[in-house]
Amino acid sequence: MRTTRETLTFDHPFSLTAVDKIQPAGTYAVDVDEELIEGLSFLAYRRVATTIYLPLHQGSHGSVQAVRVDPLELAAAHQGRPSA
Repeated sequence: MRTTRETLTFDHPFSLTAVDKIQPAGTYAVDVDEELIEGLSFLAYRRVATTIYLPLHQGSHGSVQAVRVDPLELAAAHQGRPSA
């Protein structure tokens, strides 16, 4: 298993089906978990989870919640398109 962390900057507020509230524009950390595909003559990985870290509106400053999301829905939200 390997995890890659990236940051996505949203220019506009966005929504995701896994979250009740619209999220404000801003920069968010995203983890992509991938597992090694066994039995190949070369290294290849498949995505098994995508997690975005969203600020908690309640609680102490800097608190975040980890939310698993569909990578296609996240990409659409990042590009400013409504999810299908």
